[in-house]
Amino acid sequence: MSKPNKVSGAILYGSLLAFILFVVYILYINLEVLYTAHDRSEFIFGAPFFQRLMSKPFGLMQYVGAWLTQLCYRPSLGASVMMIIWAFIFYVGGKAFRLQGGASALMLLPVACLLTSVVNQGYWIYISTTRGYWFSQSVGYLVMLLLLWAARQTPRKWHLVWYLIAVCIYPVLGWFALLFVLCLALTEKPTWRELIGLVLLIFTASIWHTQFYSNLKADDVVLAGLPRFITPSDVSPHLSIPFWVLGAVSVLIPIGSRYLAKWFVPVLCAVAGIIFTWSLMFHDKNYIDEMRMVRLASDDNWKGVLHIAEENKKPTSTMMFLKNIALMNEGGLLDRSFKLGNDAVDIYNPDTLHVTLLDIASPLVYYNYGMLNEAIRLNFENAIQAGFSPFYLKMLARCALAVGDKKLVERYTTILHHSPFYGNWQPAPVTEKIKALQKCYSDELTGVENSDSYLVNGISLWYDSDSKVASEQALLYAMLRCDSRRFWPALRNYVRLHLNEEFPLHAMEAYILFMDKAPEEKRMMLPVEQSVYDRYKQFWTTLEEKAKPGMTLEQAGELMRDEFGDTYWWYNLFGRKPINIRGNVGHEVAS
Repeated sequence: MSKPNKVSGAILYGSLLAFILFVVYILYINLEVLYTAHDRSEFIFGAPFFQRLMSKPFGLMQYVGAWLTQLCYRPSLGASVMMIIWAFIFYVGGKAFRLQGGASALMLLPVACLLTSVVNQGYWIYISTTRGYWFSQSVGYLVMLLLLWAARQTPRKWHLVWYLIAVCIYPVLGWFALLFVLCLALTEKPTWRELIGLVLLIFTASIWHTQFYSNLKADDVVLAGLPRFITPSDVSPHLSIPFWVLGAVSVLIPIGSRYLAKWFVPVLCAVAGIIFTWSLMFHDKNYIDEMRMVRLASDDNWKGVLHIAEENKKPTSTMMFLKNIALMNEGGLLDRSFKLGNDAVDIYNPDTLHVTLLDIASPLVYYNYGMLNEAIRLNFENAIQAGFSPFYLKMLARCALAVGDKKLVERYTTILHHSPFYGNWQPAPVTEKIKALQKCYSDELTGVENSDSYLVNGISLWYDSDSKVASEQALLYAMLRCDSRRFWPALRNYVRLHLNEEFPLHAMEAYILFMDKAPEEKRMMLPVEQSVYDRYKQFWTTLEEKAKPGMTLEQAGELMRDEFGDTYWWYNLFGRKPINIRGNVGHEVAS
């Protein structure tokens, strides 16, 4: 008998070890997600924030979850705390459900559900309005299991009292209170009196809480706190799957655990948990690289931004703008921008979710281009919906410093100083480039600053500025528009302000192309390097050789990308533009 027990034990511990290693790996590749979770999660120290959350059921769990999310400032610390909570869930769940031997591995399934809920959000991380999402469900489930464990230690006659307690703690546990009632009822067959009392209690509780929480819809009463991903224009019901599975597994465990104490159950549970998480996890290189770029750009680490840009060959529009800002600060904008790529791809988004630069990094981009009024407005608009998270508070403080409002700087930094990791944080000094750009045009709000195209259009009009940095931006964005009507005045102004300086490579490429396209509209004569002109001729020769009848523009572009993808000519013919020929939005979803 001892040998089978040893084999069963070895299988159990081996399965647990495999699952733990999987959890560590998944959290490791999502460390940047955890940092962004902290950066975009609201926690305001003080009574108003606490009272606002407590005005609805599950509010206390959300408050605890919001506080714990601050720990993800150090992603490894946040991940460690998550794993500790899940370890307690595994242990307490085994006690609460009285799982013996291999059946204890059934608690891997709830852990897999909670892990999946952390790594499957995708771009909802930028617009979700659920406070404390990242920890609240794990903490709520752990409290539910502790109550179940305590209830099962009491005599059967006290179960009706525990049902009443569940109704009373509904404001704390939300939908986990209902889950507690179901699990307790199913652990032992309830009598008919208990069933009648249970139904009456739930019915009475629903009426009472509907009246008490007047801001709740009727269908949100019982399942309060269950995350739902809905906006006026978007809905992603599949993101709630981990929580529905969590509830279903928790209900089924007390029913089938006595029949599942088999040696193979740990293996099945570990494999099922791994497959479930892996199949629902959102993981995309650009998704992670965007987060890294935003974090580095927020700290003015432009070398780090360029390092990511050099590694990524298919950037999104957000990455393209941050890369060009980094080149503006580090130098080489008109020599390296098209080498690093301005052919922005769509974000990978399996949902119908409308997420653009506006949601990901627009305040940061507008701030670095000196468009402070737009940056402030977008900060407030996004923060009112998603919460005044560290990202928005830091940007508001930087904008306030740039406009010279020291009182506002103090207000925002005071809020941040209550965070355990921002005790000494102060906004970085305003750079000379931002000051120069701020003065180069009238910083007025038009109410339409919500797209990539607005930035490209607006900046390409800076060609009458006397600022060197503004003339460089105007020339680049006129080139991005592929608009000769803006290119020529922008080039003329750039040359005027950069006399006796070297003619940048990409400006030279654009000059050759626009001169060749419309020689009758020559505006100015500039010397170009023979090697650049020879490569231009080679570009057309190669295109004639590779282009075949019936070939699409995209197919021809892919054939030319390896040899000429680092040139402005390739972008002008084949690249995706923020504004296309018909004036439609190119990279982003029209709002």
